Amino acid sequence: MFNRKVAPVRLDQFISAKATSPIPARHPALRDALIQASLDPHVRSIVYVPSASVATQKVELDAIALQCDDGRFLLDVVPARRIRTSEEQQLAQIAVADLGLKSMVLTAEEVRREPRFTNGRLVWSHRYTPVPVGLRLRILLALRDEGPMPLGELLKSILSEVDPAPAVMALACANLVELDLLSQPLGPITIVSYSAQSEIP
Repeated sequence: MFNRKVAPVRLDQFISAKATSPIPARHPALRDALIQASLDPHVRSIVYVPSASVATQKVELDAIALQCDDGRFLLDVVPARRIRTSEEQQLAQIAVADLGLKSMVLTAEEVRREPRFTNGRLVWSHRYTPVPVGLRLRILLALRDEGPMPLGELLKSILSEVDPAPAVMALACANLVELDLLSQPLGPITIVSYSAQSEIP
């Protein structure tokens, strides 16, 4: 028998349920912006675009595209911008325009805006929490059948031997439930919704 070795995930790579492949995220502000995009119900997918072509010239883009409800955007986190020459910048701008991406510029202050910043980090810290199948189904069925509800109400309705709160956070990271992380700090009145990505027949 051969032992198959699984390649470890690099610390500078970001993994998201909304992305089909790991995304290089060497800057902390970019990582936080990706966390927020992953938990944003209006962001449908996240795509890493390493390069593109302008005429016959290959351009290193190192870009992140967000497919949102209202269009496709280039995630441009100011403190994480790649340093380019003026010629490289011009080619990159042409490539981005050819891809049909509108620019979504985020400053460090915008990325760290509360309560979204702390809420996002708190929820994302539970992304590896294991969720038993039975608990997952009870949470998703409750939200599908009853509709959006306060987090405290949902947790009270779930019969479980373990605290179901981390499971709800993990399901949000898996893009199976949606949390309102913009209105107030995460708590009992935070609204939880069933995600269109959930696969319950």
